[in-house]
Amino acid sequence: MTFLHSPGTGHRHGRDRRAAVVPAPDGRARFTGEAAPTAAVVGGGIAGLAAATLLAERGVRVTLHESEPSLGGRLSGLPTQLADGTTVTMSRGFHAFFRQYYNLRGLLRRVDPGLDSLIRLPDYPLRHSSGLHDSFARVPRTPPLSAMGFVALSPTFGLRDLARMNPRAALPLLDVRVPEVYERLDSISAHDFLARIRFPEAAHHLAFEVFSRSFFADPRELSAAELVLMFHIYFLGSSEGLLFDVPDEPFPTALWDPLHRYLEGHGTDVRTRTPVRQVRPRPDGGLDLTTDDRTTRYDALVLALDSGGLRRVVAASPELGDSDWRAGIDRLRTAPPFLVSRLWLDRPVAYDRPGFLGTSGYGPLDNVSVLDRWEGEAARWARRTRGSVVELHAYAVAPDADRGAVQAEVLRQLHRIYPETLSARIVDERHEWRADCPMFPVGGYRDRPGVRTPDPAVTVAGDMVRTGLPVALMERAATSGFLAANALLERWGVRGQTLWTVPRAGRSAVLRRLAALGDG
Repeated sequence: MTFLHSPGTGHRHGRDRRAAVVPAPDGRARFTGEAAPTAAVVGGGIAGLAAATLLAERGVRVTLHESEPSLGGRLSGLPTQLADGTTVTMSRGFHAFFRQYYNLRGLLRRVDPGLDSLIRLPDYPLRHSSGLHDSFARVPRTPPLSAMGFVALSPTFGLRDLARMNPRAALPLLDVRVPEVYERLDSISAHDFLARIRFPEAAHHLAFEVFSRSFFADPRELSAAELVLMFHIYFLGSSEGLLFDVPDEPFPTALWDPLHRYLEGHGTDVRTRTPVRQVRPRPDGGLDLTTDDRTTRYDALVLALDSGGLRRVVAASPELGDSDWRAGIDRLRTAPPFLVSRLWLDRPVAYDRPGFLGTSGYGPLDNVSVLDRWEGEAARWARRTRGSVVELHAYAVAPDADRGAVQAEVLRQLHRIYPETLSARIVDERHEWRADCPMFPVGGYRDRPGVRTPDPAVTVAGDMVRTGLPVALMERAATSGFLAANALLERWGVRGQTLWTVPRAGRSAVLRRLAALGDG
């Protein structure tokens, strides 16, 4: 895979001047006519949508299988009727669309060229139960000023704290490369890595724990490589900063319904509520996919499933892949359960409450969103009822926890954080429990699949996939989906999609030289 830095082109398109471009595989423009191959994409989340979109655009006859009733994966949503008779959308929780998510944004531009459905939130505030607050609104965007500004502006870094830190242990943060970061740091936890650096305890809890829990994992379980990669993506590797956009309507309305129509306009057969049960390679190089009601032959396959779904399909398909690949898939882990509680309240929260607040030290509560600050559907309900719509998240909940007790506790913590909600009547509430996020445990990188598999007709996509690129979370899902499609198109001699990432190494030559001292 070849990477180039393109300062001029990237800047003109609104990207970081030092963003890296991943050239597309070359070939003819697209398939035409009935000679086009058939491909099945299994999974209708971001990864599967990216793969299906690119394949369909190149003339491949695509069938998209999704087991849920709607597209979007962990960003899906379904209608529900409230006690007051209003039909609203219940989704699986808040997601931040950061500016350095170049490939995800490229997917969305298919149906929204100006990204008009995304609106900017003014800050990414953090709050600890001790009373400490942090903010990224005034932190400079350009590295290394971004990291220096965060330290200077954060109340968690005092002079005594800075004097105690171990700068040599922090050197890996200054020059992050993939896959080298995994070779160096996948063997220790995010918690232990920060302890080695002697980060101030307050900064550890307020900032880095909030970030690590965005992987739906306790920092004691999370690979340090993932945390350090995230530091590169948001701080020292990119000038895009830590501010982000959010959709101005529920996910289906703003994103997935238009993309669904776009796919069908390109000939894609979208089949929701249709899980794939088994895959069987054929002697002619194709594959048979079995669902609950039929078995269908395809020329190629993209497995764009979550970790648990991928394990299940591979386990039920004994002829797929080889023994080493199958063993790695079998060892993939799923993160602990998480909760999304959405509350429709009969009165507004205080006018100065942020749209999103990351929290630490408030029991199981990890963040609070006031949806009517940005989401049109919630805002219309709030205006009509003079109420508010609030969403609470709890990540990495113990699998054996009393779920009712967790729901009650996050509500109690909301009352601590926003006391005006204590007197509010809950008009209605919905609680979404899921356990389908990938786990990135210490030492687990070697088991994660790459995009390519032992069978050239089969590729894998998803936010747990190894891409060889500095991407994470939703951007890893989108990037891997495009890479999975590129691999198939390259095999067929058809042009793929050019991709972008944040720089693949430390941004500053001075900092890269400092980082090299840690290798001595």
